[in-house]
This record gives sequence, C-alpha cells and structure tokens, in this order.
Amino acid sequence: MLVTTTPTIEGARITRYYGIVSGETIIGANVFRDLFASIRDIVGGRSGAYEEVLRQAKETALKEMQDQAAARGANAVIGVDLDYETVNGSMLMVTAAGTAVTVE
Repeated sequence: MLVTTTPTIEGARITRYYGIVSGETIIGANVFRDLFASIRDIVGGRSGAYEEVLRQAKETALKEMQDQAAARGANAVIGVDLDYETVNGSMLMVTAAGTAVTVE
C-alpha cells in the first residue's frame, strides 16, 4: 500500500475516496528505560531505548491506519499526518491519520 504525506500522487490518478482512516497506539515507558534516559540527559547523548520505542509506536500506528484503509478497499493513503503526545507523563501516544483512496 502506498502511503504519502502529500495530497496527490504524481503520475497517478485518484479514482475513489474512502474517507479518513487512522491508527493509534499508546506505549508505556519502562522504569529502567526512564532511569537510563535521565542519566543520558545529564551526560548528553541520544537515548536509543526511547528512539526504538518511538519507532515501534510509529510503525504500529501506520500499520493500523493501512489495515483500516485496506479493509475499505483502498490501495493508498494520502495526506498522512503523524502526531506524538504524552499521556500522564509516562506513556507515549502516536496517531497516524490520512485519506484512504484508490489510485490508478
């Protein structure tokens, strides 16, 4: 399935719109990961553990969005937007939303 942040797909013609589709995921942070991230904040550097959690959350949200689009008969999702939020300070919520379409 083609997924793009643009409202059109160059060289393709949109033949049908199915409406908005979305995928959401909420992932809790780990106490040990939080501890090591805090230490890393003090001494500097990147937090590989948090980066991996972000990647997993993003991939899960995008997969759910694509599954919803496929269930409607779409073969592409256009205008995709990713949003990241924290919930209660210890959980990460990622939402992917776009418009499901059929393209030729």
